[in-house]
Amino acid sequence: MVSKMERMDWKRTFRLNFLMLKIIGLWPPGDNEAYGYNLYSVYAFSAITILEVGHISFQTINLYFIKDDLQAVTGTIFILLTIIAVGLKTYCLVKNMKMLKQLMITVNNDLFQPRNEEQKKMIQPTILAWKMTVWSFGILAIACLFLWSFFPILDKTYKVYRLPFLAWYPYNYKTSPQYEFTYIYQVMAIHFIAAVNVNIDGLIAALNMFIAAQFDILCDDLRNLHQNEEEDSAEVNKKLTTCVNHHREILKFADHTNEFYNWLLFVQFFVGGISIGLAMFELTVVVPFSSEFYSHVSYANAIIVEVFMYCWFGNDIQFKSSKLPYAVFESNWTGLSESVKKNLIIFVLRLQRSLQISAFGLFYLNLETFVRILRTSWSYFALLRQVNAPV
Repeated sequence: MVSKMERMDWKRTFRLNFLMLKIIGLWPPGDNEAYGYNLYSVYAFSAITILEVGHISFQTINLYFIKDDLQAVTGTIFILLTIIAVGLKTYCLVKNMKMLKQLMITVNNDLFQPRNEEQKKMIQPTILAWKMTVWSFGILAIACLFLWSFFPILDKTYKVYRLPFLAWYPYNYKTSPQYEFTYIYQVMAIHFIAAVNVNIDGLIAALNMFIAAQFDILCDDLRNLHQNEEEDSAEVNKKLTTCVNHHREILKFADHTNEFYNWLLFVQFFVGGISIGLAMFELTVVVPFSSEFYSHVSYANAIIVEVFMYCWFGNDIQFKSSKLPYAVFESNWTGLSESVKKNLIIFVLRLQRSLQISAFGLFYLNLETFVRILRTSWSYFALLRQVNAPV
């Protein structure tokens, strides 16, 4: 058991993420509460329907009217694909809310607590990496939002009633005050969608970071399995049993989290590859160094960081889980009894395969996948450049 003085509140580490999700209607109050018949559910449903579903619908319908204009189509699709992916993330979050709430209770389980101050210090770099990556993604998203919201004003295209996003509306928005109201609606919608995207991605990264940190703790426990000669076989066996249970709970936690974002990984990587390629293509057709140009630069970088965030922490899990067998051999196992050695061998055999986070087993979250996505993005960009090249 871990004493109260040594306990680490994992939920406190993620508190800003939960606060933002709660504000935008995607995290009902209470430790076990999902959506019910209450005002918060009405608020969440209204916000998602008006600001997310509505914005997606108006841009999707507009594709029919601009289908013969390659530049307009690519200028719409590369953002539309992203916000459709955000819609799927929203659906998966709402659908799995009870399971996620249960996971958030589980994170403070005694088995998941650092055993001492050394282990607390050991996992700090992993937590810091998560914070830095999420903040980098958030800052790039804010830059995108600022440029998307104001580029018609900065480029003075508002004079011809240019909106931040190409979309169809069942009324003539090119008159005042319809134009101003429509402009404000688009700005509110994209801010809501960006907040949803950043915080759900931050939550997924947090879950993967937590799993990676648990492998750090487990590795340290295994290295210190037999600290001194005074410990008898029964005490070492008790420690080993705790390690086995800890490993089993980590795998169970990883299975539940993977169940939550299986589809999200598949869609995110597909959308991310296309969106980066389309954003690069847009850079070649918009006015260089205009505010719209810089908005595309910010967007492309944001998507790259977003995909990298998934792949980095997935790679971290794979790498740290692969260190478990070596951690066992780094322990002082030579002086243990034959029965304990036999148990250690059985445990090591179970650790031969590292844990890999995947999307339906089709591809894995690692840096190799990240590089593959960047190559795919370049292929899309090269194809569009060739199609759009003057004859």
